[in-house]
Amino acid sequence: MDGAFHLTPLDVRRYDFGTALRGYDKARVDQFREQVADELERLTRLNQELESKARTFAEQLKSFRERDKALNDALVSAQQLRSEVQQQADRERELVLREAKSEGERILDSVKGELRGLEQEVVSLGDMRRGYLAPLRSILQRQLAELDAAESTLPPEELAPAEGRNENSGPRPANPTPAWLSAIPKE
Repeated sequence: MDGAFHLTPLDVRRYDFGTALRGYDKARVDQFREQVADELERLTRLNQELESKARTFAEQLKSFRERDKALNDALVSAQQLRSEVQQQADRERELVLREAKSEGERILDSVKGELRGLEQEVVSLGDMRRGYLAPLRSILQRQLAELDAAESTLPPEELAPAEGRNENSGPRPANPTPAWLSAIPKE
């Protein structure tokens, strides 16, 4: 027992003070007992309501604390997740950059190789062109020399202007070079 005095409205209403000579006015005592019992009832109801509210508030507080803890846990988890996602994104970015750089270097090396091959092909084609033009020039020069020799052995009448030929045209030059032959570059 906690040693506290517990008094209920019913206890007040049933309490018998006993009778004594020259005692208290019974009607006034009964009225006071009734007022005390009513006040005890009111205070008991109020106390019960307050205890009920206190329990409700305690439960709400407990619920709020649990939610607060859950929110804090979620916030910490979200921050960790954000950090992990950021680190993962950084790693992926670095990987993509390395792969892109590697791919760029590979493409550049490939293009350089193709360029070297094309340069060699151009040099080879130039050599082939010179190899083709040199014998052709030699053949054409021999042919021109033969033409010149053949023209020099012709009698002078054949060199004279023929009928209908323009008199101003004059004799043909001894070593004519056709225009198409002079268009061939000398190398």
